[in-house]
Amino acid sequence: MISRQLIEAIGKQYRLPWDGVHGIGHWARVRENGLRIAATLPGVNSEVVELFAVFHDARRTNEGIDTGHGRRGAKLAESLRGVFFELSDEEFALLDMACRYHTDGRTDGDVTVQTCWDADRLDLGRVGMRPDPQHLCTAAARDPDLMAWADSRARQRIVPQFATEEWFGS
Repeated sequence: MISRQLIEAIGKQYRLPWDGVHGIGHWARVRENGLRIAATLPGVNSEVVELFAVFHDARRTNEGIDTGHGRRGAKLAESLRGVFFELSDEEFALLDMACRYHTDGRTDGDVTVQTCWDADRLDLGRVGMRPDPQHLCTAAARDPDLMAWADSRARQRIVPQFATEEWFGS
């Protein structure tokens, strides 16, 4: 779903360091977190989860508070839809909602959107915060083993191997 060409297109407009707290390592861990959650829940659209991982922070202008970056990420996804990836209107509406509201602390909504939000929240360790189970949407994300696994990877700022191999061809 996520091609090297899509990553290159996102990278051309990305303003922050690739290795920053909102950069490629974060995107890759969010993808892994989301796919792990999706594997345990019926009805989750894994394509939307994967695309959320690369778009939700793709239009940030700084590493701190950046109101509106989720909306801008959704607009970027809209501009690349049909060129680098295909989603139905219904699927794109889920991606749009997940990106737009991922920093609002919401826990309600479609299970795909909830999975996206949980995948991002499970990576808070990269900025020294521990995910709070009360702010996670799904029971799958609240699983202590998954939380510990994701938090450890986030705190170590591990960049999953697929990101360097598939996304960058290294």
